Amino acid sequence: MPSKLVPTNPEEVMVIRDVTPNVVTLSVPFARFGKVPIGGRATIVRLTSGALAIFSPVALTLTVRAKLSSLGNNVRYLIAPDIEHHLFLSEWKSAFPDAKLIGPEGLPEKRAKAHAAGSEMIGNEEFDAIVTRENYLNVLGEFGEDFATDFDMEYVSAHPNRELVFYFRPDRVLIQADLFFNLPATEQYSRVPESEKPSPGLLTRMFTSLQTPGSGNPLGMKRFMWYLVSNSRGDREAFNESVRRIGEWDFEVVVPCHGETVVQGGKELFERVFEWHLKAAREKGKF
Repeated sequence: MPSKLVPTNPEEVMVIRDVTPNVVTLSVPFARFGKVPIGGRATIVRLTSGALAIFSPVALTLTVRAKLSSLGNNVRYLIAPDIEHHLFLSEWKSAFPDAKLIGPEGLPEKRAKAHAAGSEMIGNEEFDAIVTRENYLNVLGEFGEDFATDFDMEYVSAHPNRELVFYFRPDRVLIQADLFFNLPATEQYSRVPESEKPSPGLLTRMFTSLQTPGSGNPLGMKRFMWYLVSNSRGDREAFNESVRRIGEWDFEVVVPCHGETVVQGGKELFERVFEWHLKAAREKGKF
């Protein structure tokens, strides 16, 4: 994987943060297209059972290993929440061979193709559970009983990246990958020397403007989500329904893969970003 996409020195630039008593984030720099600084983030969740679930794994550094040990080191679930956030699954599976691999439909085939093409990062590991449009309402039991006890999940199949969105009920935390961004990626680039940060060119400014909810009415982001993202698979109605179901969860914290974690007011932010989708879903339900 090109160094422009994945940091060559993750130990030096990673930010490890205790977001709640049971949720830890691992934030790293990541540049989309090798130029746009959107950041990357893994999330560690300690379940009520004591087992650990890892979402969107990033580099397994010595400091990360120490953090896992402090949490009990019982890594039971490795989860790719969409078809993009999977690059480090093989590294983690090698370190924790008994952990279950979980991801959305289409990802095993994508990884198999990359492995066959000679990828050094992507192995040929089998998945223990694949989420599909047909099974997603009852597939949590295949993950594990303790996982199903603590989590709700929505499969946003209409999203271009086939998003799995999770709600960790004990700490009221929404965990998502690319459902929506919260740029700029301040925390994720906070340990990167100024001289090594991507320059804020035109592409960066344009993309960031469409992925920054801010504190007011995020009109540009709402248009981006409505006209581009939610209709990319030609099924905006299904996207709206997924957003409606997520909106029924009682979350306070939102952990995105790209941009800032929202520790307070996460539900309100979600409702502002997806206002048009929530309204469309409610109006459809009236008839």
